[in-house]
Amino acid sequence: MDFVTILKAIILGIVEGLTEFAPVSSTGHMVIVDDMWLQSEEFLTKYVANTFKVVIQLGSILAVVIIFKNRFIDLLGLGRFRKGTTASGAAQDQVPAEGRLKLAQVIVGLIPAAVLGLLFEDYIDDHLFSTATVLIGLVIGAIFMIIADKVAPKQPKVQSVDQITYKQALSIGLIQCLSLWPGFSRSGSTISGGVILGMSHRAAADFTFIMAVPIMFGASLLSLIKNWQYFTLDALPFFIAGFISAFVFALISMKFFLKMINRIKLVPFAIYRIVLAAVVYVVFFL
Repeated sequence: MDFVTILKAIILGIVEGLTEFAPVSSTGHMVIVDDMWLQSEEFLTKYVANTFKVVIQLGSILAVVIIFKNRFIDLLGLGRFRKGTTASGAAQDQVPAEGRLKLAQVIVGLIPAAVLGLLFEDYIDDHLFSTATVLIGLVIGAIFMIIADKVAPKQPKVQSVDQITYKQALSIGLIQCLSLWPGFSRSGSTISGGVILGMSHRAAADFTFIMAVPIMFGASLLSLIKNWQYFTLDALPFFIAGFISAFVFALISMKFFLKMINRIKLVPFAIYRIVLAAVVYVVFFL
């Protein structure tokens, strides 16, 4: 595999890493960039290219695990906290064990999208990974985000993931199903849903990223198993380059996003999505 091909993997990794945790749809951006310029299907085949767009997200997931490492240790019962922790692991006021986010709540939030994803995976792979469908997701998702910011309470009752209820976790999980449509955005749908349900933008973002780890890992594993017969060793350097690139840029962008989300909220991202959709439509279809 030549340098230019590896460079394409790095570019897709950068796109994934920079957009995975912003509510702008990382998958949508990768589809647009790939369809318009990189054309990875030409040297990977359609199924391997689509799998790459899913598996590359594992690089971003590794960044989540590192940033939320203390939270995951707590969720898995592998360590006990005398104090609550922020996403970065910094100590907060003491939070009793019974008052912290529980693994069962995360599982409840995962179930709806996991079930629908399994049922409709073939349809999504065959019909929704295109620039046209991504543009639809970008615009509709942007409208949903604007509505969320408009109806959000000025003083959210839920300021931390430790205050999320099972009902809220399930509701966010149901809303997350919208992100099965490429371009809608997992973080865009779940953060918006959390805000509508009375959560702060930061609490909704934290819960979104925690849920992302098992669901994205499962989606990547499923896609690899399904398309394993199409893989060759020649594609391995492409996957490795994309993975490393996604990890590095996700680590940088996620820290920035978590610091800024309560301040800038969702509308600026929604405007960006609409402008992007308009520009791509003009370039790609007119």
